Amino acid sequence: MNKKFGIKEVVAMGIGTALFVVLTEVQIPIGIPNTSLQPRMAVLAFLSAIFGPLVGAVIGLLGHALGDALFYGSVWWSWVFPEAVVGIAIGAFAKKFAVREGGFDKKNIILFNVMQVIANAVAWMLCAPVLDILVYAEPANKVFLQGIFAFLGNIIIIGVLGSLLLAAYSKMAGKSSSLSKED
Repeated sequence: MNKKFGIKEVVAMGIGTALFVVLTEVQIPIGIPNTSLQPRMAVLAFLSAIFGPLVGAVIGLLGHALGDALFYGSVWWSWVFPEAVVGIAIGAFAKKFAVREGGFDKKNIILFNVMQVIANAVAWMLCAPVLDILVYAEPANKVFLQGIFAFLGNIIIIGVLGSLLLAAYSKMAGKSSSLSKED
């Protein structure tokens, strides 16, 4: 990822945030209260891996906050900030994933998944439960259980759907970047 921030990144933040909000209601229950598989996490990971940490942070923060406000009537901030953590952490390695260059190969798929597992572990097994306890005085056993299952659900969704989206995009980006203007 180059250091330039331009219209593509702004558009990615807008589209990503909108998709994240729309996908808020697409949830697959896993039997733990207020915790489910959410395809929106694949969108967050996908756009973070292409456009970097700032785009990932904005999509995670705004997407989750707006989704909570629109669909649930209030924002659960202790789960908003961890979304930004995931976006920032995955986005920090965008250049190494080489998605835009068409280089999202087996090695980079593995790197992407190692990074998303670490990002999700920090976000959902540390940040979210600790913030739940500090901000909302939630019981520790409840929030750490939710955090573990949010972590597991997110790594599955991102590992499967996120990896597939990135591989397909990278394949198309690699083909289009090989085109050159003829004189």
